[in-house]
Order: sequence, then structure tokens, then C-alpha cells
Amino acid sequence: MLNLIWPWVLWLLPLPLLAYFLLPKSGRREAALFVPFYQDVLSFEKETDHSGSGRRIDRWLFLLSIWILLVTASARPQWVGVPVPLPSVGRDLMLAVDISGSMAQEDMVLNGDRVTRLDLVKYVVNDFIERRVGDRVGLLLFGTEAYIQTPLTFDRKTVRVLLDEALIGFAGKKTSIGDAIGLAVKRLRERPDDNRTLILLTDGSNTAGSVDPLTASELAAKNKVRIHTIGVGADEMVVHGIFGSQRVNPSADLDEETLQKIAEQTGGRYFRARNPQELEKIYRLIDEIEPIEQESEIFRPVKSLFHLPLAAALILSFLWGTAIVLRSIFEKEERD
Repeated sequence: MLNLIWPWVLWLLPLPLLAYFLLPKSGRREAALFVPFYQDVLSFEKETDHSGSGRRIDRWLFLLSIWILLVTASARPQWVGVPVPLPSVGRDLMLAVDISGSMAQEDMVLNGDRVTRLDLVKYVVNDFIERRVGDRVGLLLFGTEAYIQTPLTFDRKTVRVLLDEALIGFAGKKTSIGDAIGLAVKRLRERPDDNRTLILLTDGSNTAGSVDPLTASELAAKNKVRIHTIGVGADEMVVHGIFGSQRVNPSADLDEETLQKIAEQTGGRYFRARNPQELEKIYRLIDEIEPIEQESEIFRPVKSLFHLPLAAALILSFLWGTAIVLRSIFEKEERD
């Protein structure tokens, strides 16, 4: 909608009429500025005054239009757009996802089909990311090395796309939990110290990296980073071999004790996901533990428009002055 910052300026609109009717008429004109064609302009105005009421009305309308435009520009008009909701200020939430070689283990069943652990994680975490409206979400992938795939951002769609594109082995076949925590803390400590959260998901133990996981968790606690850890992998699965079928524990390498200590040291919680239902339940529970900020701010875009009536007034003034000069020149040539 259209709005005026200084609407009281509009009270100046009748000022020329008040000046015309209330101020005494001057009997003699004295030029304040000497120009070569001043006498021509003056004689043209005199002729115009006696050329009929039509020309006088046109001149007054022209001048009044310029005055109205100038006053309107002085009132500082602006266009206020429709309200735009801003992202609410929520948490700085970093997701650390294990993409080591063991995540290729097909011990999960999704919609009746056996899938890898990483495929299941993508399926569940994508929905979790979509629900985190108002949070800055970042994605960290780790294997032998740890790297930031997506910095903290409100663009949840990009985070989901890059998680879908993650492939097993891109960061190496081993698992560096300590390095992943250390890198996440480095990024999160640059943010305000309220609501720094790391969700770390892995299916193994720390077999690579230069930082011990518990040392990294101590660093996280000092920097007020809360870590929720998730151990993923089935407790048993049937393996078919030449000697028949046997049941094995595919999560034998999962270091639950370390993951529990990491969560305890930082004020987080440890979760165990043995199937899709448990993993989905875990992320729903995290939504409750780390609630999403519901209140959002409203922003109304404002565009200043004072330059439009000002430009129009300048153009009309230029046209009016040009018309006077040209007519005086033409009249002079006709007399000559």
C-alpha cells in the first residue's frame, strides 16, 4: 500500500492560493537575475495575460501541478509491500553422518526391501531436515576424513539434496568420530552460544583421525555444544553361505560405550536405531528435545517513491521554461 512518512506536509498544498489572495500585489517587477532574454520572457508573459482566460487557466494548472508534485515529494511517499515472514531464530543444528564403508551393510528393511544403512539414514533424515523450519542446518560427512558438505544455512532444500548425493567411501572407508566432532565444534562455536546442537550418526567405532572422540567431546562441552549420538545397525541378520544360513551380529563393531559417554559429557542423549521405525522415532524424539522455534518475525518491504513526483516536477518545470523561451523567440521572429 501507499504510505506517506510526513503526511503533514500536505497542509502546504493551498499555500500558493493563500499567497495569491492574501499578499499585497507588487506594482513593479524588478529582475533579481539578469538574463539576455529576460525582456522577451516578460513581454511574452504580458501578452499571455491578455490572450484570454484559456491560456491563463492552462498556465495556472501547469504551475499548480508542479507545486503539487513538489509537496508530494516532500511528504516522502513510499510503497509498503505485503508482509513477508522471516525465518524464526532457532537452533544452529549440525548433522554429522557416517559414510564409511560399513554404512554399505544391507541389514535394514525399508518398505519390504533390504537397503543399506546409508539409504535408510537418507530416507529418515530428509524428513527430519524438512521439519526443522527456523533452524540453521548444516551437514558434515565423515569416514577416514571429515568435511563440511553444507555450512549452517536456512536453505534446508540444499542440505537435503547434498545428503541424497552423498556416496559411501567418498571420505574413506574408516571412521573418524573424533575428527567429525572437532570439525563440527569449530563451525558451531562461531555461532551464538545458545542452542548449538550436533547430531552424530555412526555405525562403528573410531578407527581413524587425529582426535580422540572423548577429547573432542570435552572440547564440545567447553564450547556449549550439545551432542546427541545415534548408533545405527541391526542386532542380527541372516547370512546365507555354502554351509547354510547363520545368524550374525552386523553391529558388533558399534562402540556404544563411547557414544554414550560423548552424549553424557555434552548434555545430550544416546539413541540406538536397529530398524527404520526406531530411527524415525529417534528423530521425532529429538524434535521434542530440541523444540523448533514457533514464533516468527514479519518483514514488510518498503520502497521509497519520493523521486518519482520530484522527477515529474523537474520535467514539467523544464518543459514550461522551454515553452516560454521558444514562444518568445518565435514571436520575436514574426515581429521582425
